[in-house]
Amino acid sequence: MENNVEVIKQKLGPCGLHCSKCFAFATGEIHNLSQQLETLLGNFDNYAKRFADMLEEPIFSKYPDFKMFLHYLTTVNCGGCRKEKCKLFKNCRVRSCSEKEAVDFCFECKKFPCENTGFDEDLRKRYVIINNRMKEIGVEKYYDEVKNKSRY
Repeated sequence: MENNVEVIKQKLGPCGLHCSKCFAFATGEIHNLSQQLETLLGNFDNYAKRFADMLEEPIFSKYPDFKMFLHYLTTVNCGGCRKEKCKLFKNCRVRSCSEKEAVDFCFECKKFPCENTGFDEDLRKRYVIINNRMKEIGVEKYYDEVKNKSRY
């Protein structure tokens, strides 16, 4: 069980979202598995064309789009919200606010929940739920609950 709060803070942003599960996280699972899949597929382009004809499967004709998307997942390179401005949510104000308020997570702030996140309505609801849960059970237990779940 990972229970080192400093290690956990490198994985969870101040808002509580799991940065290391984000598609943009440089050393995250999505990034690493995308690199592996891109390597395993190698020069599949020629085969995709042939399979579209031989198998009469039109899905293979969409391979170039899939390949572009897969390559994108291998090139995004975010260090996480505690190291740099979020590359996913450009309007996010949580990191700068948490630094200004000197808190590790939003629930620790006397102003939580606030309207100063820059999040859309859905993400704001999620941030409130996440932070209320961390406040209720603690950061370490919350991380144990979410560490193996999908972020999306």
